[in-house]
Amino acid sequence: MKRYIVITSIFEPTEAVKRFALLKDYHVVVVGDKKSPLVYDCDNVTFLSVNESLGFEIEKVLPYNHYSRKMIGYLYAISNGADVIIDSDDDNLALENFSFPEFKGKYKYIGKDASFVNVYKYFTEQKIWPRGLPLEAIDNYKEYEKNKKMFNVGCWQGLADEDPDVDAIYRLTNNTPCYFNKDVEPFVLEKGTLSPFNTQNTAFIKKIFPLLYLPSLVSFRFTDILKGLIAQPIMWNEGVRLGFTTSTVLQKRNEHNYMKDFAMEIPCYLHANKVVELAKKAVLPENDIYDNLYNVYLSLVENEIVEKGELEILKAWILDCKKLLGK
Repeated sequence: MKRYIVITSIFEPTEAVKRFALLKDYHVVVVGDKKSPLVYDCDNVTFLSVNESLGFEIEKVLPYNHYSRKMIGYLYAISNGADVIIDSDDDNLALENFSFPEFKGKYKYIGKDASFVNVYKYFTEQKIWPRGLPLEAIDNYKEYEKNKKMFNVGCWQGLADEDPDVDAIYRLTNNTPCYFNKDVEPFVLEKGTLSPFNTQNTAFIKKIFPLLYLPSLVSFRFTDILKGLIAQPIMWNEGVRLGFTTSTVLQKRNEHNYMKDFAMEIPCYLHANKVVELAKKAVLPENDIYDNLYNVYLSLVENEIVEKGELEILKAWILDCKKLLGK
């Protein structure tokens, strides 16, 4: 299988990027932006500069200085025959156990229709929760079903040690480092049971590559959370599920202003439940992945959660995906 790790960065090659580049059977793609270096020298890394066009429709409409430019890297990987696309960041150092479980297999699972669960509670006793989790769900936990079951997993989320993906409220009120239990088996969320997931340590299979779309007219701290909330009801319709596995990276987080992070996360706190509610209604069994994706965003526009201009960027993404993946 051809596995691509896609990262966006404004820095010279970081230790995290260099470590990813040493992994066998992976190829690293780093997407540049206006602030990125003009020359990026790192073996086994393809650097996509803003000064070069790959001919994708989305390049014509994507804003600069935004995390969503990572989508150019996704399309590059797709155009080069990727079977799996792995999201990561330039401050996540791969651990020795860096890998993802098989996308088809028998796994433990959390049963249907449990709404949001705090997946961090399965990996640690520490009072901690993932960014994007509705605050009222911080203590939500449901026991695994007794027997393992066969699943097709569309996306695996791996965790991150030391400075995991948490919201600004956690960082402002606690900020204790966390190291997750490595002995916890991977598990899957059944239909109707949800968790936010991010773009820091996730792996997507080809069947759902269109769901990699990162909304471009929302804040940096909301874009990947919104992507994951929208993806899950569409994944259920595609017959695949979201899975979680223990930490396989260690985050040495780039410097952040926590109050600025909090301001950018406000849509996460206010809209997570509404996004899922609207997505469930917009996803129709008879529609393909593209129509369902577009219709969810159309509903979000109508409900003033995203700007109308998002639809034009999404159309360009869908056009690129159809050209590369087929209809």
